[in-house]
Amino acid sequence: MNTAIKQYIIGAMFILALLTGCDLDKTPLAALSPETFFSNEQELRLYSNKFYSDVLPSAASLYGENADDLVITPLSAAISGQRTVPATGGGWDWEALRRINYLLANSHQTADLAVRNQYNALARFFRAYFYFEKLKRFGEVPWFNTVLGSQDPNLFKPRDSRTLIADSILRDLDFAIDNLSEVKDVYRVNRWTALALKSRMALFEGTFRTYHGMPDAERYLNSCVEASKILIDNGGYTLYKTGAQPYRDLFANTKAIAQEVILARDYDEGLGLLHDAQNFENSSTRGRPGLAKSVVNYYLTTSGGRFTDIPNYDKLEFVEETRNRDPRLAQTIRTPGYSRLGSSILVAPNLTFSVTGYHLTKYSMEQVYDASGKSFADIPLFRIAEIYLNIAEAKAVLGELSQDDLNKTVNLLRARVGMPALNLTQANANPDPYLTQGTYGFPNVEGTDKGVILEIRRERTVELMMEGFRYDDMMRWKAGKLFEKPFLGMYFGRLGNFDLDNNGTADLCLYQGAKPSSPASIFLEVGKDIVLSEGNKGYIVVHGNIDRVFREDRDYLFPIPSEEINLSNKTLTQNPNW
Repeated sequence: MNTAIKQYIIGAMFILALLTGCDLDKTPLAALSPETFFSNEQELRLYSNKFYSDVLPSAASLYGENADDLVITPLSAAISGQRTVPATGGGWDWEALRRINYLLANSHQTADLAVRNQYNALARFFRAYFYFEKLKRFGEVPWFNTVLGSQDPNLFKPRDSRTLIADSILRDLDFAIDNLSEVKDVYRVNRWTALALKSRMALFEGTFRTYHGMPDAERYLNSCVEASKILIDNGGYTLYKTGAQPYRDLFANTKAIAQEVILARDYDEGLGLLHDAQNFENSSTRGRPGLAKSVVNYYLTTSGGRFTDIPNYDKLEFVEETRNRDPRLAQTIRTPGYSRLGSSILVAPNLTFSVTGYHLTKYSMEQVYDASGKSFADIPLFRIAEIYLNIAEAKAVLGELSQDDLNKTVNLLRARVGMPALNLTQANANPDPYLTQGTYGFPNVEGTDKGVILEIRRERTVELMMEGFRYDDMMRWKAGKLFEKPFLGMYFGRLGNFDLDNNGTADLCLYQGAKPSSPASIFLEVGKDIVLSEGNKGYIVVHGNIDRVFREDRDYLFPIPSEEINLSNKTLTQNPNW
């Protein structure tokens, strides 16, 4: 049994006994008080194991991200514009924070200062992660760094400033960086994980302030650069390049590849630790996810050219549009020539599994596991590829990016899949019109580094697809209006038979009226099973019946539950315009 998993299970049982009074080993409940617990490393480790499940994201929240890149049914309320102020819940939960602060309040029972600092550092890493999630969701929130009793007046304290929250997160992370072990463990938080979180958090805050017109953005961007550089120069992480499709294999591996992955969630079939990516991608009952056409357009051609510069690119059908594209496209969705892991049988995209037709494959394992619909590939939470993108973007926004910086970051990602390098001078001399236009682009990017900033955004979207970043990226880039744009899928210029895997045999038949005779395995009635933008031809239209609205004056933050405001005697204030 994996050591981390074993300790987590033991720790969960121990904490259950502690909190409920269940006597699993005949130890008197009174003996499990703070005065007798937290006295050595084993007890600190057992207690802190719960932080991993309390604070870190689930697999589904990463591979099932819902923004403008991955179209799913039903849409989340944040994307559909249907959010309302909840009475309770809505992400306003603090139980995990109390457990974290409880360790910090009682770790002094451990006499060994080095051990105590290590576990205080671990707790402060998780407190930083916890508050980073709150900062992204609500903006200003109350900062609690002590355990509060039921009568403590601070339970009803007002929200602290965004700067106080952000700087407190950074202080926690600096303590974690200084005191956590440098020993690498892909399933345990260490110094390198803390540097990775600092890189991520500081980029978010720095760019959020940049594009939302808030002060002090440069300070956070510089923190991102500093943390990223330390991790890149000293962490010893490199990109995984083994095999013909290393990008694909990185996410379909039963064990996280520690060469590149800094921290992962551990899944194990033998222990029944499973997630649902397999079923999510390969069934008709888990939301039928698919890439949006607008994001498929991001993928460059194999020569490094922009796909959207090709004449009539927007009228190319599937086989033509996927030919000679960035290999990461074919390692993220089914394209002609695709076969499942462990099989040589070519399979076409299945439009009953994908509402856009762009059938996802990232995280998919061998087909044998479709029977159970469960997956046990480990899920990367931090990997060095993200850090490359973080430092490149931060430097570009600061106006400090050089070609050498690109060669040490973005161009390593491109080289892994055989793509040409990004040239700084050329990118800035000729910004991509597709990425600057108002329909599916980012017209608010300005300055002399506009072109390369857009290219880094392209690279980030492609490289980090389905890893839980896109919604947060759109919020910090102030690009929420893109959620209002039509969600489109594959283009079909006619009705009839389509050979989507390009093997000479029809896979799909689109028809209206009476169902025709066809060798295809999938029949879809246009207007009933599928909607095309021009009636009997055009793009697949998804959620066309939903009038999506994103309010610039409100929707970059979530609302605080109304009952929480009332319970605080209105010392808590609501986010603007909710």
